Amino acid sequence: MKKILFLALACILVTKASLAINHYHTYPLHWWVGMKNPRLQIILHAENIGQANTVTIKYPGVKIEKVNKVENPNYIFLDLLIAENTKPGKFNILIAGPKIGNATISYELKPRSKENGKTAIQGINASDLIYLIMPDRFSNGNPDNDFDPSLRDTGHDRNNPFDRHGGDLKGIENHLDYINELGVTAIWMTPVSENNMSRTQEAGTSRSTYHGYAITDHCLVDKRLGGNEAYASLVKAAHAKGLKIIQDAVYNHVGNDHWLVKDLPMKNWLNQWPTYQNTSYRDMPLLDPNGAAIDKKVALDGWFTSFLVDLNQRNPYVSTYLIQYMIWNTEEFGIDGWRIDTYFYSEPTFLNDVYTALYKEYPQLGYFGETLVNLPQSAAYFAQNNISVPFKHNCPGITDFPLTLALQDCFKQAPGWNDGVHKVYNVLASDFLYKNADRNCIFLDNHDMDRIYSVIGEDVSKMKAAFNFLLTLRGIPQLYYGSELLIKNFKDPTDAEVRKDFPGGWPTDTVNKFMAAGRTDKENDMFNHVKALAHFRKKSAAIATGKLMQYLPKEGVYLYFRYNKKQTVLTIYNAGEKTVSIDWQWYKERTEGFTQLKNVISGSKLPLQGFTIKPQESFVFELTN
Repeated sequence: MKKILFLALACILVTKASLAINHYHTYPLHWWVGMKNPRLQIILHAENIGQANTVTIKYPGVKIEKVNKVENPNYIFLDLLIAENTKPGKFNILIAGPKIGNATISYELKPRSKENGKTAIQGINASDLIYLIMPDRFSNGNPDNDFDPSLRDTGHDRNNPFDRHGGDLKGIENHLDYINELGVTAIWMTPVSENNMSRTQEAGTSRSTYHGYAITDHCLVDKRLGGNEAYASLVKAAHAKGLKIIQDAVYNHVGNDHWLVKDLPMKNWLNQWPTYQNTSYRDMPLLDPNGAAIDKKVALDGWFTSFLVDLNQRNPYVSTYLIQYMIWNTEEFGIDGWRIDTYFYSEPTFLNDVYTALYKEYPQLGYFGETLVNLPQSAAYFAQNNISVPFKHNCPGITDFPLTLALQDCFKQAPGWNDGVHKVYNVLASDFLYKNADRNCIFLDNHDMDRIYSVIGEDVSKMKAAFNFLLTLRGIPQLYYGSELLIKNFKDPTDAEVRKDFPGGWPTDTVNKFMAAGRTDKENDMFNHVKALAHFRKKSAAIATGKLMQYLPKEGVYLYFRYNKKQTVLTIYNAGEKTVSIDWQWYKERTEGFTQLKNVISGSKLPLQGFTIKPQESFVFELTN
């Protein structure tokens, strides 16, 4: 696929001069036959194209249902109906009018992949372990694409925390063996879509949108990451090694240099305000039965930042555009799942429509929404839930921030009535709110948070205990790149401090922590701990599909079981200040019939009776006879 600024599919053949069309966008770039939804809306964007008198297509099985002309004469929204028996192939869209001349635009319908649901689009579930990567900060596999003079921002400086550093998709592909060795099964990257943005001004600092959340084209992968070809190559290579790919989507906003913003199809493409209105970043007005309408409107329609313009998903053209973006990327690249950024900031009905459309085409597709909220009831509200509320969301799972915050407090606070490890118990006790809490993504930290190793005071014992929880609790665990090597830092003074380059990802790096020889003994010890847990997890049906039973903490000791008919796994942590001898009679509901504890890290076995646990010790055991 050619990497060019305008999404030209073919040269326009002008047979009548006048005000001829010279440049245009066609979105989506192409489509597929055999989709469950036979309707397709193509955006045609060119100067004065909306002044066309006729738009015709002559291709068996393709029918124009409606030619939509909008406020801006530079657009046509073309509604097509594609019959079930339509054959793959190219056809021409013929456009004519006295003010624009005659033009022919080539469009293609492709066959759908036969690998969907097999080696591609496999889905994400609780048997997976996700590795979160910020591509620009992981590894530079192709220095030739570090910057591109055709793009608005050509900055590239590894010494500047706000510049692009050159990490790319080829760099990730080069290190799939490292990710596989760790025991990871899926890779989630921050958005790979094009961010052809001018530099932003934040807190008085000039910054690049290296993070990827200011999308300027939904069908193009950013050239500085390698473009569409590099992404397709990475997905194919990952699948060949048994690794899945999760793409990061953004519905709420786009970068203000997006081509659809630079030339708005209509005023209400965006959520417009008389003067600039920021979102409140608060979720509670959306749940509050007693809340004020203005608070809800500000939460939903306020802008995330001045350069991330807020899309109006109540506009049916915007809604269709975003739904087709999700389907196009899924089918084009064969990705296995989606993580939805800033989930609750978008129009609720639209959110349900997106998942409904995706599920219709790809029922196995993984899907979870980012809900940065503090309370379990808030998190559950935005997922499929068991709550009696006027509006029901259909998102299968969410990013479980309430559990994350509880896990962090578990290691920062002494056990109390509702403090420390009791917070973990309380959050998990709220799982009755969810239809299925196993579909939640659970994590210790991410690219927007302080690094977990710093949060818990750089305590190795606590770090191991945190990983024991992460890899054995219910849900789909996500590991942030480098945490397995004790990478640290707080977001002080900015997010850039927790987005450092992975050591060894650049040829000029003095150490290479992708290799055991480049790591310290402490780093290797932690890497091997995570590796052993992750590989045990891969084979554990009790963790992948089993039930969870937890017990109220006693004397600072918190433990829970993951179990099915064939396997029982115990995770135990002493958050207290004294050594405790465990009375297994108290836990006989799950331990009866077992006599031994097998350490899943070391493989060593201990008798069940007489077991004691010291302060800050944590273990994962498989119960045996």
